[in-house]
Amino acid sequence: MDLSSVDFALILFVLTLVTGFLWCLDRFYARPRRAPDEPSPGWVEWGAAFFPVVLIVFGLRSFIVEPYKIPSGSMMPTLLEGDFIAVNKFTYGIRLPVINTKIIDVNAPKRGEVMVFRYPPDPSKNYIKRVVGLPGDKVEYTEKSLTINGEKVEMAESGKYLHADRLYHSPKYTEKLGGIEHDILIEQQAPTFVHDAMNYPFRENCTYTESGFSCIVPAGHYWVMGDNRDNSADSRVWGFVPDKNIVGRAFFIWLNFNDPGRIGSFR
Repeated sequence: MDLSSVDFALILFVLTLVTGFLWCLDRFYARPRRAPDEPSPGWVEWGAAFFPVVLIVFGLRSFIVEPYKIPSGSMMPTLLEGDFIAVNKFTYGIRLPVINTKIIDVNAPKRGEVMVFRYPPDPSKNYIKRVVGLPGDKVEYTEKSLTINGEKVEMAESGKYLHADRLYHSPKYTEKLGGIEHDILIEQQAPTFVHDAMNYPFRENCTYTESGFSCIVPAGHYWVMGDNRDNSADSRVWGFVPDKNIVGRAFFIWLNFNDPGRIGSFR
């Protein structure tokens, strides 16, 4: 799922540089040379006024929290199309904005968390999925059953999920990954065979069969899947997520124009 990011990191970076340059030019060069009663030029006032605001916004979005919009249903029923979510930018490490290079380790992603990352085949796009496999894990998904390191993941039926836009129901299950309970959707009639798997890095770590797959997650990488299991292009198709691609952890729905009741849910 290619996230629609309310993402102006590069624009904010450029604005920060421009307004900061104008502020410094006035503060350290132009102002000492102006007569005491001479007004500041308009461009100087603009730069001086906007620089602190732009700097604060840029810092918050780059290192604290960033908003995104969910554009599709691959994470249903946890996240719906139209949800605006908040993403914690520091929980998985402090990264330099724009170039996305990690400079300080904080925490590693945990199994069951919902993670935003740069799409491995095209890092210009942001994706969101649930972390299923950690480095070194053996992940198997056969006949709709998920197994990690030889242990079957707990899953229990929890009713039906109504797709309001198409007026049909999908079987809903409650799954527990790493101590995190969440709902998933499984279409029993959908095939488990992955027919469109790419030739991704470390593909040799995986074995695909008619009934599913088995993969060993390499060091420094993660295996992710959508909660809408049969309607999600995820690691099954395009492979592992390298640590360098991680953006942050999604934790909060702060807006949904179609369903205000969803505000504040998801964590």
